[in-house]
Amino acid sequence: MLIESQNKDKDRAGSERYFNRDLSWIEFNRRVLQEAQDTDTPLLERAKFLAIVSSNLDEFMAVRVAETREKIKAGFMQKDFTGYTPSGLYKRLIKRTVSMVSEQYRNYREISRLLTKKGILLLEYEGLNATQRKSLDTYFHEIIFPVLTPMAVDQSRPFPLVHNKYVYLAVVLRRQGDTEEDKPFFAIVQVPSNIPRVVSVPLRSNSKKKSFILIEELIKHHIQTLFTGYVPESVQAFRVTRNSDLSINEEEIEDLLEEIEKELRRRRRGAPVRLEVEKGIHPFALMELQREFKLFDHVFEMDGPLDLTFLSSFADQLEGYSHLKFPAIKPVYPEELPPQEDIFNVLRKRDVLVYHPYESFDAVTDFIIEASEDPDVMAIKMTLYRVNGESKLIPALARAAESGKQVTVVVELKARFDEERNIAWARTLEKAGCHVVYGLVGLKTHAKIILVVRHERNTLKRYVHVGTGNYNESTARVYTDIGLFTSDPVLGEDASELFNEITGFSALKTLQAFTVAPTGMKNKLFELIRREAEQALAGKPARIIAKINSLSSQEMIDELYAASQAGVKIDLIIRGVCCLRPGVEGFSENISVISIVDRFLEHSRLFYFENAGASELFLSSADWMTRNLTRRIELMCPIYDDRIKGMLSDILHLSLRDNVKARQLLSNGSYQFVARNDEEAPMRSQSEAMKVRNWKKEEWTTTT
Repeated sequence: MLIESQNKDKDRAGSERYFNRDLSWIEFNRRVLQEAQDTDTPLLERAKFLAIVSSNLDEFMAVRVAETREKIKAGFMQKDFTGYTPSGLYKRLIKRTVSMVSEQYRNYREISRLLTKKGILLLEYEGLNATQRKSLDTYFHEIIFPVLTPMAVDQSRPFPLVHNKYVYLAVVLRRQGDTEEDKPFFAIVQVPSNIPRVVSVPLRSNSKKKSFILIEELIKHHIQTLFTGYVPESVQAFRVTRNSDLSINEEEIEDLLEEIEKELRRRRRGAPVRLEVEKGIHPFALMELQREFKLFDHVFEMDGPLDLTFLSSFADQLEGYSHLKFPAIKPVYPEELPPQEDIFNVLRKRDVLVYHPYESFDAVTDFIIEASEDPDVMAIKMTLYRVNGESKLIPALARAAESGKQVTVVVELKARFDEERNIAWARTLEKAGCHVVYGLVGLKTHAKIILVVRHERNTLKRYVHVGTGNYNESTARVYTDIGLFTSDPVLGEDASELFNEITGFSALKTLQAFTVAPTGMKNKLFELIRREAEQALAGKPARIIAKINSLSSQEMIDELYAASQAGVKIDLIIRGVCCLRPGVEGFSENISVISIVDRFLEHSRLFYFENAGASELFLSSADWMTRNLTRRIELMCPIYDDRIKGMLSDILHLSLRDNVKARQLLSNGSYQFVARNDEEAPMRSQSEAMKVRNWKKEEWTTTT
């Protein structure tokens, strides 16, 4: 009984000291949903936030919930450090997700009504007039019908493969002349993914309203054309989410690229983890789907179209409704990099900080392009984690290799859901003569770094770019990220050492400036946190400010708790998951946590340590999660330039002063908008950051 009592105390301590990672993620997605519900957000942007909620939830179900289900199937009953068993956690995840999805679709119906008032109509077939029906009937027969494939399910035709996250129609049929007592027939039809899901409806005469229809509505109405001799009794949409996590034993394979291609093919047949069905689905159809996918619990019944991710492209492509969107912004080109001056000449004089998306990612692209064309450049080395489809970086790297430069690219093939694209890029680069490396066995390469080696005055000079975000032109327009350009010789030497370790057999030497995971970053962060605690105990100024995406490492949380108890003031700006429980008397009363969810995805990682007035500031690719600190190659780079330290300090304080889009994490796990008294002016950090020149100053007076 004593052991049982001790275990109960331990479990209770876990739930009282920590929030569960997955439950915390659901709260993050609720904050995204709040943006879709915010009447101050432009209407079409609210629709796009709904799309983000759906996309986030797809990945969450395919990875995190799938993992929890696998643990349950394997009989895993051990509690995690937050006090949850897999089965107990799964019940809570499903309950909260069902509640969130219900709220999401209520919001969808509200937005649809408001769009209708603005003259943007998403119609059902019955809402079309005769002229519109005739036009869309022609569209169906000429464009949609030829690519449809009706797939019957019976004794001779087994259930076909249903692809992950595609929309299908479940069709219940009866033969002509059959009665209600006769068993119905069942078939499915895939809604084509290579045809635009939203179709423009011809304008009514003298109408300025724009009308649209989903292609599944057209298919439903014309379903009889696919099943002649049968009478359709019901047609409803369904969608399956499958386990999408890759499972690869890198130590036992010969060709990583080939093995990942095989695993991607296996992913298509991953175990189903979620079944979404249209509200009012026929009981026979539901029974057939549940039996096939073995999902008898927690079927998601949607009161609206399945897969709301279509709302994002729909909103983007609507023309003439700029008043229903965020005002367009044009990222400015960094004034420190004037186009008439050679970028290497600039960097020899001073470091340059770039803040995306307020400043253009073209600065990074131009850095690579200029290096690829410069005859004095001897080598280019860089990491690629997620790259957009129309990247200008890939052709520039290819040209550099073809011109005889040494080009080395570390391509992370295991970047989740970007594996196929990265495989294609890897092959393109290899064909051009680049040295393509897939990183170290068992570790994802998540560090963001470029090294350019240039021949200057009978010696070699190194130029480095270190960033917090991916080398991706598309996401750089919607993610907030920091990039540092430098020719600092110490950082350059460390960059060379890092690439040598990744590409060769070199053991990583003790670096002069960089801190790298998994070999040293965790211990370095512990050292910095403990130093602040010592300063506080000695009565000296002590403070920590960290801006990250997620905090879920128990060890890191415990170090922060200890620092808080020593009197260190700790401000955490965490967009997503946070397992730390702030504001609890006795161990976290000195810790404050805020989350900012706004127009742009907060993505930069910045760490500030007061150090008794001799402050230190770092940018990093790493969040404070166990995977980042122990299973990934991550990079933390110190900032030496006082001017740039001032800029980054100001960026941190913009976030801390946000009283419009910042939510504070309470000790009970809920989030509430940061309180603003009547005397305070609204301060929205992203809006202020758009005024780039307001924070890029030569002289700094920012106080911490």
